[in-house]
Amino acid sequence: MGLRIVQVDAFASRPFTGNPAAVCILPVPQDERWMQDVAREMNLAETAFLYPENEGYRLRWFTPTVEVALCGHATLASAHVLWEEGRLPAGRQARFHTQSGLLTADRRDEWIELDFPATPSAPAVPPPGLTAALGGSGAGITPRWVGRSKFDYLVELDSEQTVRALAPDIAALEQVEARGIIVTSQATTAGYDFVSRFFAPRTGVPEDPVTGSAHCALTPFWSERLGRAEMTAYQASPRGGVIRVRLAGDRVKLAGQAVTVLRGELLS
Repeated sequence: MGLRIVQVDAFASRPFTGNPAAVCILPVPQDERWMQDVAREMNLAETAFLYPENEGYRLRWFTPTVEVALCGHATLASAHVLWEEGRLPAGRQARFHTQSGLLTADRRDEWIELDFPATPSAPAVPPPGLTAALGGSGAGITPRWVGRSKFDYLVELDSEQTVRALAPDIAALEQVEARGIIVTSQATTAGYDFVSRFFAPRTGVPEDPVTGSAHCALTPFWSERLGRAEMTAYQASPRGGVIRVRLAGDRVKLAGQAVTVLRGELLS
């Protein structure tokens, strides 16, 4: 008998939008190399592996090339699968033990709310080649602000149109020493407070469709500038996704929806 694996579109209200993640619930821990091989086979931005531990689940996230320390969309997908398959009662909180500490998820009607650590950015000098790489083959960009969080560079641009139109040089971005690069601006589209995109070629993800962990830096950034603790964000990748965010001290609440699109069985 093989292991069940489920593919979920996270931060999505309908299939084929948001960010796809594979979720594999294990009876016991598995070899790290095997998990990395499965993630490479799935070839999604993240594959999540979890198994029961300490009245919750141990959760690990793998891109096709590396294990990462924090991932929002695959955590949301994991909680969705636990409730959908009846492994957790509908009203029970999902609790995950991770490299980034205890993370939780709660159902809020059709939404799932994650409780993550805030990772605020401090002002930083852009590393060599960053702005040129973001400009791609066109003219270079002029950031309004550049900072560095625990994981990523955060670059504020002048407009939503500029963020959406970016066509960066992915090979050049891969040379930037950071997990990824978050690009953001205040939103002009009705219903959203800010927009963003996220590029992480150094971890095997040229552009991530919707990135929960990036919003751990974006939420304190925009909360300070807009004077609001609760906001609605849109990640303007080709697939796109909506995240409701709320700053709560040194924590960030990230809410999104999820849709199961595929169920299968791992035979090896």
